[in-house]
Amino acid sequence: MSLLKEGTKAPAFSGQDENGNTISLKDYKGKKLVVFFYPKDNTPTCTNEVCNLRDNYEGLKKAGYELLGVSADSAKKHQNFIKKFDLPFPLIADTEATMIKAFGAWGQKQMFGKKYEGILRSTFVIDEKGKIEKVIEKVKAKEHADQIMG
Repeated sequence: MSLLKEGTKAPAFSGQDENGNTISLKDYKGKKLVVFFYPKDNTPTCTNEVCNLRDNYEGLKKAGYELLGVSADSAKKHQNFIKKFDLPFPLIADTEATMIKAFGAWGQKQMFGKKYEGILRSTFVIDEKGKIEKVIEKVKAKEHADQIMG
């Protein structure tokens, strides 16, 4: 599976956030949306990534971006993660990896020489018309907001 490319239409996703609310692509029509996929709540790199976005949230909002995080963690884990780190944006609990796979953010990874399938840390900037404007494949957790706005 490969990541969606710049210039293609974003998948018409729908998923449940940490509070059980349904969030869909159509909710962001006319807005710029940043959808970021990350492997797991409360792991060091993922925590650095969401905290960087939290710390730069006002700047991202001023630049016209809405943020939406996605992982395969449960809504309860997301609630705890949001509360622990005071995150100002919703997190989709994609426990079936439907949205993850639709964006191509699922694939082969390697850790300590061992290969396995999992979520590929990646970010998609979707324009006001639902087209993918930018794809960030090599996310730098501590510089993620700069990558989005750069």
